[in-house]
Amino acid sequence: MKILLINSEYPPIGGGAGNASSNIARVLAQRGHQVLVLTSRWDDLPFEETREGVRLVRLSTLRRRMDRSNALEQISFIFTACFRTFGLIRSFKPDITLAFFGLPSGAIAWLLKKLYRIPYIVSLRGGDVPGFRPYDFRMYHKIAAPFLRSIWKHADSIIANSNGLRSLALAFDSHYEIPIIPNGVDVSQFVVSNRDWSSPHILSVGRVVYQKGFDLAMCALSQLKALEWTWTIAGDGPQMATLKAMSEEYGIHDRIHFAGWLSSEQIKEQYAAANLFLFPSRHEGMPNAVLEAMASGLPVLATKIAGNEELVVDGETGKLVPSEDTDALREALRPLLVEAKMREQMGRAARQRVESSFSWNRVAEQYELILERAMK
Repeated sequence: MKILLINSEYPPIGGGAGNASSNIARVLAQRGHQVLVLTSRWDDLPFEETREGVRLVRLSTLRRRMDRSNALEQISFIFTACFRTFGLIRSFKPDITLAFFGLPSGAIAWLLKKLYRIPYIVSLRGGDVPGFRPYDFRMYHKIAAPFLRSIWKHADSIIANSNGLRSLALAFDSHYEIPIIPNGVDVSQFVVSNRDWSSPHILSVGRVVYQKGFDLAMCALSQLKALEWTWTIAGDGPQMATLKAMSEEYGIHDRIHFAGWLSSEQIKEQYAAANLFLFPSRHEGMPNAVLEAMASGLPVLATKIAGNEELVVDGETGKLVPSEDTDALREALRPLLVEAKMREQMGRAARQRVESSFSWNRVAEQYELILERAMK
């Protein structure tokens, strides 16, 4: 197959969706398919290159930040990508389009089908589904809803990456079968040996935004000052100043390290140095950070929400607590901070779980089947 994969986020730009699309593209290329990725350019990245058998075409857009984009920047990606694809279609001639996110990528795939009858698949990732993070996206979803309905209607298949996201999608429009293909992780990229379990070193990874619930963890940890622990937050975002002020107010600023935005290699080093992963998010699709933490052999304390529930086995690979419940979060943290043996046993079980159930090869094979079916 000749596959055109469209995603405005692709490493080193963006977060979990970019990581997922790059790994799926890589494995599909390894399986003998021709894969061309259309994405955004950042800083001095080359406009075109081939990486791991995947041809990358990067577009100049209005994007100003590596970790996130706004509606105007996504609209600019749609227009620039539509213009650029006219030339690509003549030279590459894709058999099918794989669009990560209903918007902006799905709009480009929709146009290609209208003009050239190229079938397309939409991979839902979270923010493109009405009802996801209503505190951030309510107005955006209200405006985007008619466009999303049309994009979904003309798609040859729609995929969700978790049960929770599928339920949100069906609540928005119940006319479709929506198979679930979870995210995966390359376990060979993460170190699990020689970890020091004695002194609790907590790690959280993600955009520093309200969605991720770092404020909830800050409140819970402030009530556990009598116990030994340190906490590293790897990520950046608009809530950084708020969290730093909270740490000062609670008197725990000297035990928290705000690492900022890190490269993938630097994040792997943080996984190797930690011995407990804390993920108090309010909403998720299928969190790559949790998968990577588990692949690194870390126990995971997370909120009981979509995505997390499908990864963390409560009491075996970590613990799950109700969202927004800082008391439950505090009480779940307490034994994990005290009992190094518990952390070690859960971390070992976490690694075994992702090895058996969440490889990128398995994920890409499922995408391959749906892509082939859509072309018939």
